[in-house]
Amino acid sequence: MQQHMDKIYTCVFTLLPFFQSVSVQDWDEADKYNKTICLLEEEADELKKAIRLHMPSGLFLAIARGDLLSLLTLQDKIANKAKHIAGLVVMRKMVIPVAIKESFLKFIQRSVDAAALARKAINELDGLVETGFHGYEVKVVADMVLELDQVERDTDNIQLSIRQQLFALEQTLPPVDVIFLYKIIDWTGELADRAQQVGQRLESFLAD
Repeated sequence: MQQHMDKIYTCVFTLLPFFQSVSVQDWDEADKYNKTICLLEEEADELKKAIRLHMPSGLFLAIARGDLLSLLTLQDKIANKAKHIAGLVVMRKMVIPVAIKESFLKFIQRSVDAAALARKAINELDGLVETGFHGYEVKVVADMVLELDQVERDTDNIQLSIRQQLFALEQTLPPVDVIFLYKIIDWTGELADRAQQVGQRLESFLAD
């Protein structure tokens, strides 16, 4: 599970240099990062399949098998969304308008921060199991989930601001470009949403 989440985080993190390349319209470099993201997502898929095949089906897991598989699916959706974002941008050679470029790059960074926190929380699974989901380890994870909630709220606020900025630019841009820009903005927001869901799912184990 932790190796899978590490792969997911690396996939999302690669969006940072990807969008730096996009922002200067270096499409050769952007395409390299897009291929890296696709490869990482495929590797995460292989890990997901291996986990599903080798996870015990008996009654002696510290966490119910169904709960672990649900958490695995939530993790996987983060990488899937990162791949969709990069793929669409490269396919259409989308240009981020200068007026929203700074805000958008901040938006990407904050979404990466959310994925980093989700990975950090998942890396505490061993400690939680060892302590029987009691004691200081529980507080550590609970505090991480609270921080993750705050990061997700930050991305919501940035997303709203970018949408407002784009709305003000709509008349100066081709309508089709505007439609796809809104889609990319929404998908980027989903990165943090899904990272938050990972944290919330982990937090639910603490309450069981």
